[in-house]
Amino acid sequence: MIQGYIFDYGGTLDTGGNHWGKVLWHSYERQQLPVSEQQFREAYVYGERTLGRNPIIQPDFTFHKTLETKLRLQADYLLSNYGIDLGKSLPSVLDDVYSQTQHHTAHSIGVLRQLRDKGLPMVLVSNFYGNVEVVLRELGFDGLFEDVVESAVVGIRKPDHRIFTLGVQALGLQPEEVVVVGDSIDKDILPAHKAGCHTIWYEGEPWTDDPVDRSIPDRIITDLTQLL
Repeated sequence: MIQGYIFDYGGTLDTGGNHWGKVLWHSYERQQLPVSEQQFREAYVYGERTLGRNPIIQPDFTFHKTLETKLRLQADYLLSNYGIDLGKSLPSVLDDVYSQTQHHTAHSIGVLRQLRDKGLPMVLVSNFYGNVEVVLRELGFDGLFEDVVESAVVGIRKPDHRIFTLGVQALGLQPEEVVVVGDSIDKDILPAHKAGCHTIWYEGEPWTDDPVDRSIPDRIITDLTQLL
């Protein structure tokens, strides 16, 4: 019997299960930026690796500020490596993606509130930059989670299964009483299984076309409402 939930954040509650790289790329497409998908992929990877190696995102950064920082890193890469100047286009991409995120998080919040009303406690477990609490308040997730386990705070990153063990402990339950919901097989589903939890894979648009073993998760959903 499931007694509580652990949710991933990025790519799960804020994008409708879609990989963040794809979310950003589709915004580039909508804004008709003069960038190929391969060029964008290079810029995206550069930005993510740069943020992973350097404490650029500060604890007080909002999601809007975090997103702006990511886009500027991508723009710097494209200008330096391809001579593509996106300076004047960044505000339109920022507004577009921020609006999309608000739409997805509002949908997620509606589902989470219904789960909470059923008496099911929830914990968030996320690889983030140390500012996820600020982001959650900004987007309206206040009061939904019993606790937040953030990689930059606890010093453990997915796919290390121990971060999910911390989530289980925060719920005050046994692993077999907990289900983990996440968009990544490698970073959410496999380590959650190793921690002894049940798993639900939120399937969206992936970053690559690599085949996925669909037998790994205990259940697959394509919309959070299916949890209800």
